[in-house]
Amino acid sequence: MSLSRQDAYRFVWLIGLVSLFSDMTYQGAHGNAGPYLAYLGAGGTVVGIVAGAGEFVNYTLRLLFGYWADKSRTYWLIAFPGYALNLIAVPCLALAGHWPIAAALLILERTGKGIRTPARDVMLSHAADQVGRGWAFGVHEALDQTGGMIGPLIVAAMLFLNKGYRASFAVLAIPATLAMITLVITWRLFPSTEDVTRKPVELNAKGLPPPFWLLVGGVGCLAIGYTDFALMAFHFKKNELLSSAWIPVSYGLAMGLQGLASLGFGRLYDRWGVGALIVASIPALAFAPLTFLGSVKFALAGLALWTIGMGAQGSIMKALVAELVPSERRGSAYGLLNSSYGVLWFAGSAAMGWLYDHSLRGLVLFSVVAQLAAIPFLLSIRRTKSA
Repeated sequence: MSLSRQDAYRFVWLIGLVSLFSDMTYQGAHGNAGPYLAYLGAGGTVVGIVAGAGEFVNYTLRLLFGYWADKSRTYWLIAFPGYALNLIAVPCLALAGHWPIAAALLILERTGKGIRTPARDVMLSHAADQVGRGWAFGVHEALDQTGGMIGPLIVAAMLFLNKGYRASFAVLAIPATLAMITLVITWRLFPSTEDVTRKPVELNAKGLPPPFWLLVGGVGCLAIGYTDFALMAFHFKKNELLSSAWIPVSYGLAMGLQGLASLGFGRLYDRWGVGALIVASIPALAFAPLTFLGSVKFALAGLALWTIGMGAQGSIMKALVAELVPSERRGSAYGLLNSSYGVLWFAGSAAMGWLYDHSLRGLVLFSVVAQLAAIPFLLSIRRTKSA
């Protein structure tokens, strides 16, 4: 049976709470991943490659598990082990004594996220069909980023108290446990979120509408041009723009802003469609020059623009797939979109990590040009849909 409208609202809020606790856990770690790797002896190129490799694994796995989600419809069976890997890896960072071990754990965390995300997104899209796609994905992203704000602030508090990196990662076992408990409750209340009588589908690109491929091209360009926060945090630390304790504070506040942006642009999406993503992408063009070439005030302004752009992408990309692609193909569509995003994010992160060690101006130019290239794709989606 499909979810009723009332149950759909409940599911959106409950799975949002799972994401809130999950993000408290892994975003708490990500807020200091760059400085922690530097503390363990890694350089800028390593930080960029590790961050990019993690996202590459994350998004590439979504292709395989998106197909599995469509084929088997065992959404919870896919989600549970993914969440477990995603959450267990973070407290284990407290045990890392060398940067390769920390890097492996950071990539393992991204592996878990890659496994569980397509199944969760498909279940959320079923609820979104009942209550509004922009609203549902916007609320989910807002709760997601609320956790993303609280987690880094917990880490920052531990560092302000001089507890060190290891204790700050260990304490994140608490929200990890809460996330798993909430996940079990959600599963028991909603063991199924769709009408299971629909026919299965095969993993292939055939039948996906042309606007979907324009979306792949547009968000791919954005993926190339958006650096990971780990490299920005590394820059803040290396140039003494922010102290070790203030870096997770800045990240936590950024995640709070990202949640507000997700909710706001999710609402705008329900009114403007893909135009909402275009509106968010234009000011975000300035994030790289402000972050990497400016003083602390300009760097924080750049972080804010980066955050708003990421928030808009987080809610609108998923809502667009739910609008453009039939329900029975969404797992594969999310997987295809996210895997291409991950490959290009890795390429962009590795390139910008290398450029950071050789030419900051080159890094900025690379980022701006890649983001500009996304705008024609997004405009074409609008024209194709209205044709």
